[in-house]
Amino acid sequence: MTQETTEKLRKCFESMAVFKDLTQASLFKTLGLPSFMRDWLLQRFENEDGVFDAEEMIAFVHDFIPKHGDWPRIKERIVVGFERVKLLAKIIVNIDVVTGDVTFSLPDFGLRNRETMIDAEVWDKCRGKLASGHETWGMLELGYRPPDDTARPKLPGKIKLLSFRDFCPYTIDLEYYKDVRKEFTTQEWIDIILGAVDYKAEGYVAAKAENAELPDPQIMKHTMLSRVLPFAEKRLNLIELAPMGTGKSYLFGQVSRYGWLSTSDKMTRAKLFYDVGRREPGLVGQNDFIVLDEIQKTVFEDGMGSVMQGYLEQGKFSIGNYSASADSGFVLCGNIPPEIMKQDGYAYMFANLPKLFHDAAMIDRFHGFIKGWNIPPMNSSLKIDGWALNSEYFTAILHQLRDDSSYRHVVDELVEVPPGSYERDTEAVKLISTAFLKLLFPNVRTPTDISERDFVRFCFRPAMKMRYTIRYQLGLMNEQYRGKDLPAFKIRKVV
Repeated sequence: MTQETTEKLRKCFESMAVFKDLTQASLFKTLGLPSFMRDWLLQRFENEDGVFDAEEMIAFVHDFIPKHGDWPRIKERIVVGFERVKLLAKIIVNIDVVTGDVTFSLPDFGLRNRETMIDAEVWDKCRGKLASGHETWGMLELGYRPPDDTARPKLPGKIKLLSFRDFCPYTIDLEYYKDVRKEFTTQEWIDIILGAVDYKAEGYVAAKAENAELPDPQIMKHTMLSRVLPFAEKRLNLIELAPMGTGKSYLFGQVSRYGWLSTSDKMTRAKLFYDVGRREPGLVGQNDFIVLDEIQKTVFEDGMGSVMQGYLEQGKFSIGNYSASADSGFVLCGNIPPEIMKQDGYAYMFANLPKLFHDAAMIDRFHGFIKGWNIPPMNSSLKIDGWALNSEYFTAILHQLRDDSSYRHVVDELVEVPPGSYERDTEAVKLISTAFLKLLFPNVRTPTDISERDFVRFCFRPAMKMRYTIRYQLGLMNEQYRGKDLPAFKIRKVV
């Protein structure tokens, strides 16, 4: 990022710009914090020159950001010591329709609803924040209500919520974010987004200089940005195959608090969709996107195919007598053999995927393919080491943009669909184009706000390429799809 762009970034975003130096990130590695938490701490502790007191930050983390293994000690303090304990954590609230009881769970620590309670007076004070979404990060204060055997009926012991303060230390002005995009060129904005997800834009130029076989730096950047698309668009389903070491797990698992990265070797309907025994929603109801990493090693329980296929198509599912809808997208991530990778998408790539994904009808419900081999292996030159947009702020913005349907309206106005076009191809291209529009041109409100050249270059053509790879693979899987091309879309002239 140039000095001029850095100055504009700090001027336009003020406290939402933080100084990140991942080349000297041993402190944060030791603390084991995800990027969004790290940037929240930097925003809290850095001065205007990007300098912070490491000892002060470490003390805060030790006191208020426990690890999973710390929970037994914390529980002992609450239950046995009757202490009031504060911690920064993810909380999920549940309201029982039958009893009217309000309870909560702390999924990162295994604390379940049946072990907790929220008194009415506490709920009245924090309901505005806790009822605004399925899960919320914040500063919690926990206490204990001991069991009472004299009461009728007997009262079991419960951990109770005493107070709650929202994790987000600032108010997000979405309209300001949209408008301020006009202060930057498209290339500057791309570099800012890369910095927001911890990558250094200049590193792609260096990577090309070191390895002539890599594509143009702009292709590398745009491919990296395609990983961010599910952050901004509901129910966007993607597949990415890439060599090892290109940073898939880091970006999907560390940058945003709204997604979930699976490294599990077993996937069940209870875990993904709904647990009948516990009467608890699964991951699709709790996250913006679900990334199944190391997909070749993942085992799916029998009977998962129909549920997964139905959800990918309509965003709805039924488990037993329970039916629901959700907005979470799915991303399959895996590695690819070098000999297949060299064919650039023209060899069959899905042979090593679980049997569930050997069905063409299932693959057809994935909107696009990310060619992960166009992203260079991670190295120090690709790690951000300067001023950048706060990851927590940026991903919170993208989370809010998921609800903005105006971008899809723009895409519908710009893309002319020929009669008889295959509906899944049309939806895939439009969905990916919409996601790119939100990511790269958030200032666009109407079709006239973006030039045809920019829309085609940065949104529509990349969407077509991502869908084409899926379409080509379908032809290799099933002769029903063979020889069929994408619809001959046209871009309307809008005055």
